[in-house]
Amino acid sequence: MMKYKGYEAVVEFDAEAEIFHGEVINIRDVITFQGTSVSELKQAFHDSVDDYLDFCKERGEEPDKPFSGKFMVRINPELHKKIVIKAKKEGQSLNSLVEKILYLYAN
Repeated sequence: MMKYKGYEAVVEFDAEAEIFHGEVINIRDVITFQGTSVSELKQAFHDSVDDYLDFCKERGEEPDKPFSGKFMVRINPELHKKIVIKAKKEGQSLNSLVEKILYLYAN
């Protein structure tokens, strides 16, 4: 995992082409980069993020920001009630309970 200015990227190595390639994963827009060495890859990542930010600025658009950690979920009111009660019984907030469950699901 690589990080730069709040943007996070994953990297893979293509053995056949002998090149590293990466993609920013914490935004909806697509930012990719590649390099043949670690230092070249890091520089390409930084350059790609900076180019993306410059491009957005030139167009007068707000760049896609890394995820804030906030999202709204609409669920059945009865389920909402049940999970609030479960969270309270466990001495935690609804957010903490949902985060724990989502973490288990994601890993």
